Amino acid sequence: MAFTMHSHSGQFCPGHAKDQLEDIILHAIKVGYKTIGLTEHMPRTDLSDLYPEELLPSPESSLAALMPRHEAYLAEAARLQAKYSPQIHILIGFEGEWIRPAAYAPLIRSLAAHPSVDYFIGSLHHARGVPIDFDAALYARAVAACGGGDERGLFEAYFDEQFDMLRAVRPRVVGHFDLCNTSGLRKGLAEAYPKREIAEAWVRMGGRFTFSDDSHGIAQVATNYARGLDYLEGLGVREVWTLERRQPEVEGGKGELVEKAVSIDEFRASLKLEP
Repeated sequence: MAFTMHSHSGQFCPGHAKDQLEDIILHAIKVGYKTIGLTEHMPRTDLSDLYPEELLPSPESSLAALMPRHEAYLAEAARLQAKYSPQIHILIGFEGEWIRPAAYAPLIRSLAAHPSVDYFIGSLHHARGVPIDFDAALYARAVAACGGGDERGLFEAYFDEQFDMLRAVRPRVVGHFDLCNTSGLRKGLAEAYPKREIAEAWVRMGGRFTFSDDSHGIAQVATNYARGLDYLEGLGVREVWTLERRQPEVEGGKGELVEKAVSIDEFRASLKLEP
């Protein structure tokens, strides 16, 4: 029962990802996914929160488009969820941001309360308000904003802010932490996220992992999944977790979303990857 709990499309993350959402779902079915979590980036609320790639044609127009695009995404995701329900279990979610907690905590709660939303990923891509995963120049700015010198200040700020996010909005999935994410492998890293020291500590604590490709288009669906599963097995992990909806108690209602364990052997067996 292969799945991903984290994915993006070019349709709703233009400039950041590729391809239409429906085409990505069709490809996910083709490679053997039984569940796909749709997690487009949440809308941001301030010009200072835009990435350099979003500054054209103008920062103002880019910012103004974010909330309507999110609403269009939820509508399209709900349509596709119904259309493809016989073939694949589609979860509708979003990837949260934690740039300025005073602004983003209430926004995350509001977005998560939408009746179409099944879950959200609590992710951190900034430290002290500066992006840490866009390019080397911004990373250096983040290091400086966290005290300069070596990277220890940045690491401390990152985990402090992540802890604050976890306490404030309590996401069911934590980006780059309990979400084992194979995107690091396609970026040239030796390991999937989270890195081995963190993953080993999490396993010792009895923590569980979910799994994702963090795909940004068709070409990245299930990329490096075999290596990612090998990585987890090397940590002693034998199962990964996803979400499944129970049958509703009343006709027309919405069933409870529950956690489901999938053995890594079962996960591998359902994949239909080309050699």
